[in-house]
Amino acid sequence: MKIVDVRATTVAMPLEAPLRHAIGAHWGRFIRTVVEVETDNGIIGLGELGGGGESAEAAVRGLLPYLKGHDPLQLEQMRWKIMNPTASLYNNRMQIHAALEMACMDAAGKHLGIRACDLLGGAMRERVPFASYLFYRLPDEKTGRGGEVDPEEIVAHARALKAEHGFKAHKLKGGVFAPDHDVEVTRALGAAFPNDGLRLDPNAAWSVEEAIRVGRAIEDLRNDYFEDPTWGLEGMRRVRNFVRIPTATNTVVVNFEQLATNIRLEAIDVVLLDTTFWGGLRQAHKAGQVLETFQYGASVHSSGELGIQLASMLHLGAALSNLSFAADAHYHHLVDDVIVGGKMKYVDGSIAVPQGPGLGVELDREKLAQYAEHYREVGGYTYDRDPTRPDWYAVLPEQRWADPRAR
Repeated sequence: MKIVDVRATTVAMPLEAPLRHAIGAHWGRFIRTVVEVETDNGIIGLGELGGGGESAEAAVRGLLPYLKGHDPLQLEQMRWKIMNPTASLYNNRMQIHAALEMACMDAAGKHLGIRACDLLGGAMRERVPFASYLFYRLPDEKTGRGGEVDPEEIVAHARALKAEHGFKAHKLKGGVFAPDHDVEVTRALGAAFPNDGLRLDPNAAWSVEEAIRVGRAIEDLRNDYFEDPTWGLEGMRRVRNFVRIPTATNTVVVNFEQLATNIRLEAIDVVLLDTTFWGGLRQAHKAGQVLETFQYGASVHSSGELGIQLASMLHLGAALSNLSFAADAHYHHLVDDVIVGGKMKYVDGSIAVPQGPGLGVELDREKLAQYAEHYREVGGYTYDRDPTRPDWYAVLPEQRWADPRAR
């Protein structure tokens, strides 16, 4: 089996409502690039990449000379062909490699009749639990959704999500408004769901001192962890010394050198593993094994997935023996998907690991064409800008907070 072609298609997938975060916003849509790897025996493997447009599509297609004739089963060879650390100083290909590796594992699994998680050693579980992902959403005129700002509005949204999907943990994406607003909302969530896990993630918007103050203000709640309250390994180490909540990150431990440094410093307790940020499903799983060795917590991070990447997250979650926490997913914010059968279903707060070979999902060609056309109509957006504050841009630590009274 040899690779004969690589294709990339950028899509814009509408969200129920725009999602605000500390660094900007998702402006009512996710931009994703679907990657296809075709082999000489007619198999097409699927992958997914965050962002898109002509540059992303060209970057994927530009790797065909590196991959033409490559055996998709030779995953370690492909890692070195594309992610050689010295060569990558000149062209950072990590996330492109992640999508291509995803597609090759899909193709290899289809060829062998096994699942992607079997290529990692097999499944430890057949369902992966997820947390609700709560955002301060802007109102959306088309869907009638969004507009949650105040504690009672966030709690009502969380209740609706719990009733619909069965979530048993709730993650608040903070850092948009002043820290005391996040404290008030988090405490309201704790009062509303006393038996559920809580997570507060301000995307590293706070100073160390502010993070310590906030952490102490919520440390009596049923916290799973305190995610990226400040920036950097040293900042997180200092917060950990003063706050009695396990710390977590998806931003400052995203490669093996950082992982080794984190273990030496004892800076962060829980690492959220991302199948794109780490350069692929295998690399994320390998990091999970290192975390297991040193008895650190592991979970699965969400970077704004459609069903293809969600499938990779499910296979990672299935194969991690030390999946200590419910995974993240933006998935319930999507209005549709590009996979056959539409969006995967949550049952009792979890999603079943796909049973088909490879990733276990198939591309809906009509949906792909529909949302590729939608991308051509609406284009991308500036992820690190807030549409309600045109002159604002993020600085860490942040001090120029949005006004919760400005609706």
